[in-house]
Amino acid sequence: MKKHCCDDMDYHANFKCDMHSDPFECPDKLIVFNDENNGYGLIIHDGGSSSISIEYCPWCSSKL
Repeated sequence: MKKHCCDDMDYHANFKCDMHSDPFECPDKLIVFNDENNGYGLIIHDGGSSSISIEYCPWCSSKL
């Protein structure tokens, strides 16, 4: 697991749900992290698998 900019981002980016295998189905999963490009996104919980790319941490405001 990658260490992220702060404890909150670390928790949310690495969060694994016991009830949902797909992170886009879990209402508790807020952040998706892409290992390939080190990109972060806010999950859009509308039944699909979309996310909005973010450049700054929503908790500590560090550049990602």
